[in-house]
Amino acid sequence: MGLFEKLRNGLRKTKNSMMGKIEGLLKKFSKIDEELFEELEETLIMCDIGVNTSVKICDELRDRVKKENVKEPEQIRDMLKDVITDMLGEDQPLDLSTTPSVILVIGVNGVGKTTTIGKLSYSLSNQGKKVIVAAADTFRAAAIDQLEVWTQRAGVDIIKHNEGSDPAAVVFDALTAAKSRKADVVICDTAGRLHNKKNLMDELKKIARIVHQQAEGCALEVLLALDATTGQNAVNQARQFNEVADITGIILTKLDGTAKGGIIISITDDLKIPVKLVTVGEQIDDLQNFVAKDFVDALFEE
Repeated sequence: MGLFEKLRNGLRKTKNSMMGKIEGLLKKFSKIDEELFEELEETLIMCDIGVNTSVKICDELRDRVKKENVKEPEQIRDMLKDVITDMLGEDQPLDLSTTPSVILVIGVNGVGKTTTIGKLSYSLSNQGKKVIVAAADTFRAAAIDQLEVWTQRAGVDIIKHNEGSDPAAVVFDALTAAKSRKADVVICDTAGRLHNKKNLMDELKKIARIVHQQAEGCALEVLLALDATTGQNAVNQARQFNEVADITGIILTKLDGTAKGGIIISITDDLKIPVKLVTVGEQIDDLQNFVAKDFVDALFEE
């Protein structure tokens, strides 16, 4: 199965729910008026696109309808596709321009962080890159064991300490190993908690300091893993994490298990953080780069 086909299958629930509602609404109206825009705004909010982004989309549609003198409600479908495409902007792939490049993966427990690191390790290894994973979530009992299983499946090295060890020390050892083994990428798992922002911020700052000391000038990605099935709650998580970490991108997990894929639009527009990776299944090869055009094409495909 090709990448686009996997994405299309993964987005089926979102497409059926979101586009079903939008197309049903447009068929209901015989002319374009303010009532149509109000109902469309409401529908977009219900599709997890968020209030601010939904208002912005409808304002842009009003302008385009006026400018292009559009009369038929069904024409709004194609205009909506263009507006969402513009809103998602340019794709921003991972920056892996240095040797080693470092990826910190953050996020609360339960979002699929460890699984996603396994999938990312497998993907990068398949691209011919030598990968080392740092098991720096030393607080959750099963995290290290779970990560070890995934790294074995992906065929990459893991650096681990005992449970309860200093996470920054694990990252230090992983970076030291990366230099001696000439690894291309170091992926660091981190503790999944946000209940104490100060502790989290201190820990992330300490890890970032170690990264910059040990791999000066390296490309550093700080990726926040979010569970797509939680809808707007994922956007709120992103907002909170963004206060304590310099997030460079989002990994949206479990996209195939939800009708709430519209949050991609909300995250990109409202938070100005690019979605860089999405998972569209449970297999080890079900992680892919987020391509805005493919996302929109899959969503609006007739």
